Amino acid sequence: MGTIIKDNSVVLFQGDSITDCGRSRDNDENLGSGYANMVAAWFSAAYPEKNVKFINRGISGNRVKDLVARWEQDCINLKPSLVSILIGINDCWRRYDSNDPTSVEDFAAGYHKILTQIRDNLDAQILICEPFVLPYPEDRKQWREDLDPKIQAVRELAREFNALYIPLDGLFAAASAIREPKFWAPDGVHPSQAGHALIAQAWLKAVKAII
Repeated sequence: MGTIIKDNSVVLFQGDSITDCGRSRDNDENLGSGYANMVAAWFSAAYPEKNVKFINRGISGNRVKDLVARWEQDCINLKPSLVSILIGINDCWRRYDSNDPTSVEDFAAGYHKILTQIRDNLDAQILICEPFVLPYPEDRKQWREDLDPKIQAVRELAREFNALYIPLDGLFAAASAIREPKFWAPDGVHPSQAGHALIAQAWLKAVKAII
């Protein structure tokens, strides 16, 4: 059957540092060193005839409110065919390192706003990657009280907007039963190269580029 991504598509990656991963601000060909680059490389090798363009607009430190503020410029105006979003861990983290929490209501409302803009302004498939945290170091375990309701909100939004969905929190939990959590993300948040490859594999499976 093959991938759901059509010929000459534009695929946009959006998110925070996990997506950013050192990408160039001046050269769209430089997608950084993380899962976005891995996806583009593997997909392009498997489907060179499709002429798919990959763009990375992830920005380190971003929260949902930051995506809302730049969504027209960094999403709508790019006219993507598929929008991939991985956001939410900074909405959780700032509660613990800066005493600057984001309520689940505000998080869901902001996320709903950017998804609505996609639906109303683009003919684009939406792919949502849920935020995740691994239980390393030890203090990351307390983050679950903040992150878990946000993950549930993201799952509800995926249903509402008929999005493709990648349950990364669950995938990393399963992977951590095979190797210790810090193997996949040394600080519990930012993936290792193996962690990025895990995301890339799940992403390619979601678009039916691999089985």
